[in-house]
Amino acid sequence: MRELSLHLLDIAENGVTAGAQNITITIVEDLRTDRLELTVEDDGRGMDAVMVAQVTNPFSTTRTTRKVGLGIPLLKLAAEMCAGGLVVESTPNVGTKLSVNFQRSHIDRMPLGDVTGTLLSLLVGWPQVHWVLRYRVDEEEFVFDDAPIKTELGEVLPLSDPEVIGFLRGALREGIAAVTKRTHGDYVKVAEG
Repeated sequence: MRELSLHLLDIAENGVTAGAQNITITIVEDLRTDRLELTVEDDGRGMDAVMVAQVTNPFSTTRTTRKVGLGIPLLKLAAEMCAGGLVVESTPNVGTKLSVNFQRSHIDRMPLGDVTGTLLSLLVGWPQVHWVLRYRVDEEEFVFDDAPIKTELGEVLPLSDPEVIGFLRGALREGIAAVTKRTHGDYVKVAEG
């Protein structure tokens, strides 16, 4: 994976597979300390201490479709190569929290990528899950919570309706741009999709 947003997608999908009903993705860019932290927290079935210890081993996976799981081990390696690290906290029948951090300006840090497209994929792919995105740059924060939108739409329109997708895409782009525009400058464009 060449973008961090694809790792977020993979980790969030793991939460869905673990039966999560609520998943929060948090992105924090701290310009003062030159850190980038990504967190995915879910209320899925969780893991015991033995599985948590093995989660960064590429030859240990709970998936039945393949015998290796490279996503988390590769993310951990990428973080360590950029003066960061990865931490997994999990409790059986409570949920899992995975946090990864990087030196934000490190030359080898992969780009964040298309956060809007990632969240849209999750929203449309698993509408039964309650999704929250928190994106913070220093003191500025954008929070996207899909609950009010789902309540407003009710049974009338699905999240996969093209007009709803267009609305969601616009809301996500505007919110992310509002917190990143001062820090990323004019040369960064919010990913089009």
